[in-house]
Amino acid sequence: MKSIKLVLALVVLFLFQACNEDKKPEESYADGISTFYFIRHAEKDRSNPDNVDPELNQKGLGRAMHWAEIFDDVPLDAIYTTDYERATMTAAPTSVKQDILVQYYMPEEIDIEQFKADNLNKNVLVVGHSNTSPQFVNLMIGEDKYGPMDDYDNGSLYIVQIVNGTVTDMRLQFNCNCPEGR
Repeated sequence: MKSIKLVLALVVLFLFQACNEDKKPEESYADGISTFYFIRHAEKDRSNPDNVDPELNQKGLGRAMHWAEIFDDVPLDAIYTTDYERATMTAAPTSVKQDILVQYYMPEEIDIEQFKADNLNKNVLVVGHSNTSPQFVNLMIGEDKYGPMDDYDNGSLYIVQIVNGTVTDMRLQFNCNCPEGR
């Protein structure tokens, strides 16, 4: 519950901060607020190193449920995920809880301006990977600010907002006291 309140407080703070930041106007986004939440998939099953599409392990399933709790107070309009088991399993609890159909995307084919336009004035969750999530955020903010995530970093949350044409971003870290399983 504390993490949910923290996220909401940070989002409100983020909105006020956006009003004081240097402006990066984008003509088609001049009015309104678009908020994008980027996470990496939860912990994956590493028992078979040859499996390129593993499911989540026990801790990952717990973290996926934890993300759903964190986003419970955020009225999402859309959820995007890559077409990998670990990413879709991470998005599933939030998708079910908020009754939103998951949309699939291919990171290498994203038209960033079209993505922004399609999600204008919406709250959007994007589930990706250790390399694609920071890369997607960099495209959204128009600068190369975030490098690839550590392979065991499953708790980072990037928030990108476009408020009346001004783009701001932040990165938060959430710990999960999820059971490890066997």
